[in-house]
Amino acid sequence: MPENATRRILVPLALAQFICSFAGSNMNVMINDMSQDLNTTVQGIQLAITLFLLVMAALMIPGGKLTDKYGRKRCLNVGLAVYGVGALLSAVAPGLPLLIVGNSLLEGIGTALLIPPVYILTTLLFEDVGSRARAFGRINGMGGIGSATGPLIGGLIATAISWRAAFIFQALVIVLIVVLSRRDVRDPLPADRSRPFDTVGAVLSAIGLVLLVMGILATDDNGWLAAGLMVAGALVLAGFFLWVRSRERAGREALLSPTLFRSRTSNIGLLTQNIQWLVLMGVSFVVSAFLQVVRGYNAIQTGLILTAATAGLLLSSLAAERLAHRRAQRTLIMAGFGLTIAGIVLFIAVLEVAKGFWAYLPGLFLIGLGIGAMLTPSVNIVQSAFPDERQGEISGLSRSVSNLGSSLGAAIAGTILVADLTRVPDRAYMLAMIVVGAIGLVGLIAAVFLPGTRPASTTPAPPPRKPAPAR
Repeated sequence: MPENATRRILVPLALAQFICSFAGSNMNVMINDMSQDLNTTVQGIQLAITLFLLVMAALMIPGGKLTDKYGRKRCLNVGLAVYGVGALLSAVAPGLPLLIVGNSLLEGIGTALLIPPVYILTTLLFEDVGSRARAFGRINGMGGIGSATGPLIGGLIATAISWRAAFIFQALVIVLIVVLSRRDVRDPLPADRSRPFDTVGAVLSAIGLVLLVMGILATDDNGWLAAGLMVAGALVLAGFFLWVRSRERAGREALLSPTLFRSRTSNIGLLTQNIQWLVLMGVSFVVSAFLQVVRGYNAIQTGLILTAATAGLLLSSLAAERLAHRRAQRTLIMAGFGLTIAGIVLFIAVLEVAKGFWAYLPGLFLIGLGIGAMLTPSVNIVQSAFPDERQGEISGLSRSVSNLGSSLGAAIAGTILVADLTRVPDRAYMLAMIVVGAIGLVGLIAAVFLPGTRPASTTPAPPPRKPAPAR
């Protein structure tokens, strides 16, 4: 594929991932301003943030499945439209209820519709290992940059204009994506309108995920309620898997085929994806709150400090294609987790030792470098484990697992901070970072069990030599 054509395809797809990731983190530095303007509490704004992440995770699997029925490009366009409307409603919201409708619900639904097509189209349009690694590297890099720069861009906009302008910015980016994708992004596979949609499976999966994350959020308020919600969520998800298995055995279309979980490599890849986004969102949440509440930095200062993580993430993401040719994907994922954990340890070590902002930069840079190094190989492992006709299912599952990680990261970190904030603030943030780092260690251990084979070469093999003539 010519370089110009590749760029025209990748730019709108990467921008789509950027803006959705940006939306998940930019509000972290505007919590105080938004709560005052909307006459609500900090906890109310945090609830809206977590609900946005949760809606994405709960609807990503159905969103991926709908691409087979209605087409990847059409779902992308509908998702962009819904997201844009949600951003505009959020910008004019007079109170928390309309903010939740616009940001948490409509933007969450729009993201669940538009993100699976981004990854399906990338998998279908870039067939060899090298070009696919480069494409995923740019898209995942933009996603990571969106999460990492969300506080900076959001802080700049909120300080210079208003927090409402940050949602106008999102709507403008959506318009740009629509314009850029209209001509050059094409769907290589036809839609199949005759394919049935598993509505019961969609409802069960969404309810199960919602109950699970809401249980985590309720931990600091009521332990028994939290335990009940998490048990209920686990039971509903178990019922979901029984439902799809029985439906598939009966020869009917299921929302998610249980056979997707027969690939050991894909399963481990999904686990590492989940933990990567959990760590990224958890660190972003904790560091943003710590710098503002404990150190007293404003939105712009907080965002500037977090650019250290952005720089590391951008550096490793840009090297994704070259690294994919030279190192096994397991090696890249293990190295990524190792760097990330080292960065968290370094950040914790300086919390009570140094007060200057410069002391936080090395740890944040290592965290960004590690996250960027492993995002692409984890996605590539999962997407490449299945043929083209199953990309709708696996893409929806992959994005749902990743966004569930983001939801869990925000929920776990937020729960720890709320539970301990009034007693020993510094220690509460330290505890939250330790927990996030420990979960990252679980990801490192899981990555050990990935296959250690080197990536296949994208250079055509030379023709066989002709046998020498007999003398």
